[in-house]
Amino acid sequence: MITVNLMLLATITGFALLLWIASVFALRWIRHTYLAKGAHTLEIHAPPTTTIDHAQAFWTTVLGLLRPRWTHRLLAPHLAWEYVASERGARIQLWIPGAVNVGAVERAVAADWPGATTHRVPTTSAIPHGAHTFGRWMGMARGDHYPLRTKFTDDPLRNLFGELSDLSPGQHAVVRVCARPAPARRAARVRDTAARLRGLHTPLVPDPLTRHTGSRTTVLPGITDDVRAILTKASSPRLACQVSVLLTTEHASVQARQRLRGRSRSVAATLAAYTSGLNSLRRRWMPFPNLWTNRRYLARGYLLSTTELAAIAHLPTDPAVPGLTRAGARRVAPSPDVPRSGRVRVIGEADAGPRRPIAHGIADARQHTHIIGKTGSGKSTLLARMICQDAEAGRSALVIEPRGDLVLDVLDRLPKRAIGRTVVFDPADSTPPPRINVLQLGSPDHAADTVTGILHRIYADSWGPRTEDILRASTLTLARAKDPGLTIGHIPRLLADDAWRTRILSAARMNGALADFWRWYERQSPQMRAAATDPLLNKLRAILLRPWAAAVLASGASTVNLPALLDHGGLALVRLPKGHLGEDTSALIGTLVLSAAWNAITARAAVPEDRRPDTAVYLDEAANFLQLPGSVADMLAEARGYRAAMVLAHQDLGQLPPATRTAVATNTRTKIFFTTSPADAAILAQHTLPHLNAHDLSHLGPYQAAVRTIHGAAELPAATMRTLPLPDPVKGRARQVRKAARRFSPPPTRTRMTDPRQEGTR
Repeated sequence: MITVNLMLLATITGFALLLWIASVFALRWIRHTYLAKGAHTLEIHAPPTTTIDHAQAFWTTVLGLLRPRWTHRLLAPHLAWEYVASERGARIQLWIPGAVNVGAVERAVAADWPGATTHRVPTTSAIPHGAHTFGRWMGMARGDHYPLRTKFTDDPLRNLFGELSDLSPGQHAVVRVCARPAPARRAARVRDTAARLRGLHTPLVPDPLTRHTGSRTTVLPGITDDVRAILTKASSPRLACQVSVLLTTEHASVQARQRLRGRSRSVAATLAAYTSGLNSLRRRWMPFPNLWTNRRYLARGYLLSTTELAAIAHLPTDPAVPGLTRAGARRVAPSPDVPRSGRVRVIGEADAGPRRPIAHGIADARQHTHIIGKTGSGKSTLLARMICQDAEAGRSALVIEPRGDLVLDVLDRLPKRAIGRTVVFDPADSTPPPRINVLQLGSPDHAADTVTGILHRIYADSWGPRTEDILRASTLTLARAKDPGLTIGHIPRLLADDAWRTRILSAARMNGALADFWRWYERQSPQMRAAATDPLLNKLRAILLRPWAAAVLASGASTVNLPALLDHGGLALVRLPKGHLGEDTSALIGTLVLSAAWNAITARAAVPEDRRPDTAVYLDEAANFLQLPGSVADMLAEARGYRAAMVLAHQDLGQLPPATRTAVATNTRTKIFFTTSPADAAILAQHTLPHLNAHDLSHLGPYQAAVRTIHGAAELPAATMRTLPLPDPVKGRARQVRKAARRFSPPPTRTRMTDPRQEGTR
């Protein structure tokens, strides 16, 4: 009878135990299913420098984010930190259950790891299901009240990433760390363990580490150190955690299975770095490993302090980790003072904080804008949007660019109101181009100084005093002749045709110095004249031997009234592709057109300041065209008073001469920096610190820019933004604009180029 009762009791007890285990597992599975609903995954890119202390701060913050709003701890959420790798490289990601505010976690990552960036990625399996899968739970070798190692001179993840970087084709691995706040009751048991070791608490079952003799307890040697370590861990916030290692392979062969088994052991072995004198992580059997590849399941777990957890789950502290993508630029929200609307140009959209436009006030833009960035980073897209906004608002603009794509993009998107008030200079156009006679730029002396100074700067490496003397005298003579049809294209004839030169000299108002020059020149033999003029003429041929360039600058009187165009909302689009014109010719034409526009802008001095219209001057690859005779610093300083906003764009600081570089840095108060070289970033960071440093400026993404604007007279803190895409082209708009622009072109003529050596033989 007793035996039957015992068997019945054992059966009932066993059934109850199985029922309890099944109930616990079912409840945990229900919790896991609930938490997985609406879950998010963040891919985290590590900053260039970080420490384990940053990770400890993050996990301490997480404690507050994960504590449930309800008192029942059954549905307490957890996070899953994952190191994921394949032959293509490694990444770090964080799984966040749907019950947790993902935005709060993103902000915690940004705050506790300065410079780290996060990107939301699809929540899928960390690694794909493979033909073979190996997995291990990593458990504590002793009770979880004993601490793991937390002090390191090197990054404890170094060996782990070394193993993950050496995966064979088809192999995938994930090391997962799940963590949630520990219940207070579990955390309190640690102190009971410490008290028992010290003999202050008598357990129901004798502890082999202590000897109980009557009322006194003898503490064995070394127990004091253990107690101290336990209490140190107990004094830190703790989380219930579970570490697991999973690997799969896509290959079904026996050799692939054996290689995967060996790799799984190697990866798990790297966690031996956390072995302390009291505890370590040991491999435990994982049933049905395929079941856990895509499930971030956390059962009871074991307790880890935030210090221990940070040592295991942190961003690598080594500056270089094989196969791991580092963070790009940190994202910084704009100041509330940055305009959103009104009389502004919208230059982008904030990529941090609330989604909002970043705009630039038209009045603030008069203090000029500096745009720099590598090819393909987004400069041309930004410029095209700014130009189209000016055209839509009826503001005038001059655009000069040496590649050709910018003007074409603008032509396709100009508003209807810009048709008829746009001048287009394009060597690809079959119609005669508009003409600008640079000898009509203000007074004869000013015109001569401008032309001579520009050619001197462009050809500085092969320039001599005699070349400058002859060019200055020739341009001054032609300008003083008061014939609008005379251009720099007549310089060769002036130097070679004696009879024609006599007529021009008689029409020009000659002073003593200029007359002395021509008397000296006429005393020279033909051979001496040729030797003196050849260095100048071979430079002029850069224009005169190119039909389109000669038609623009050397074919007659100007057909474009630039002062009227810029004062009444007109657009001048100057397309100067180097591949078509050559580098020197492109720079020469662009600089001469800029000088003509500058002459039109400075003519506003006679107009009251409050009646001067706003004009924008866009110079793409500005280094090619900032060759004016005067100082760039003076031009930028004066332009503000004439309400001319200069927008200077280029690729790197090395393109600018030192004096120009200083002038641009000082006098352009709005800075828009796309990704740059590290050397340039170190210099440019002086304008964006402390919010953005050199690493940020050299790691900006495509169409991402650092921007420092002004509002009123105050410089606002630097922020990051995304440039907006161009609107869709308007079908037929470029053709409409070009057709209307023909009114600025002269009737077709045939321009005859002259050479002094040919003229001299007539």
